[in-house]
Amino acid sequence: MATVKENLLRAAELSESDSPRLDLEVLLCHLLGKSRAWLYTWPEHPLSDAQQAQFNALIERRIAGEPVAHLTGTREFWSLPLNVNRSTLIPRPDTEVLVEVVLELCPQSAANVLDLGSGTGAIALALASERPHWQIIAVDTMPAAVALAEENRTQLGFRNVEVLRSDWFSALSARTFDVIVSNPPYIESRDPHLREGDVRFEPLTALVAEEQGLADIRKIAEDARAHLAEHGLLAVEHGWEQGKAVRALFAALGYREVETRPDYAGRERITLGRR
Repeated sequence: MATVKENLLRAAELSESDSPRLDLEVLLCHLLGKSRAWLYTWPEHPLSDAQQAQFNALIERRIAGEPVAHLTGTREFWSLPLNVNRSTLIPRPDTEVLVEVVLELCPQSAANVLDLGSGTGAIALALASERPHWQIIAVDTMPAAVALAEENRTQLGFRNVEVLRSDWFSALSARTFDVIVSNPPYIESRDPHLREGDVRFEPLTALVAEEQGLADIRKIAEDARAHLAEHGLLAVEHGWEQGKAVRALFAALGYREVETRPDYAGRERITLGRR
């Protein structure tokens, strides 16, 4: 029987992964129900025949390109464990910048917040964890994504978040918000990256937008004006080459204090403006 240590030496099998060793650690932790610290405390622990067969199957699926988050059914975001599935995007670390920006610019203890295209609910739930007195609505147009976000909300116990099905603002009537945030589809349909990595296993509806990836951002920015309170903040995530275009779009629509913030790699990622 192979040990934990021996299985962690199989990184070469995951040559297409950007983080093969980490992939092995995460998959082993998931399989054994243990922490990463445990793996290195008990490296000589042998896997049973059944566990080894399950681990081999997980590795084969990872070699085929399936995201680790889909293999484990979970992804951590803002230190929150979120359930994930193929109905929506896997939360990315760079989206945490959007959370950071909102928390920085909106220090008030009470606020009404809207998360558009919420997917797993990651942004809404992260904000809820930091601002328990904020009232947050998370919306998505896909029923499966709405169900997933509600599952995560229930699991984490955040009572200050409401999850709704809505095509952007369609179900919100005349409600207004102090903050509107969104990580909308922003990839151009011919982008070659759609055929690479984890995005191959994620729904195109959550990734692709017309107008060279700007159609949904334009729709949000146009319609948000009727739903933002005076001085309200709109903040959207976008592609790293879209900052200039999004700033111009915001400015043309009359937003003030328009600026773009970088992601963790220093690339333009979050554009914001105020009504």
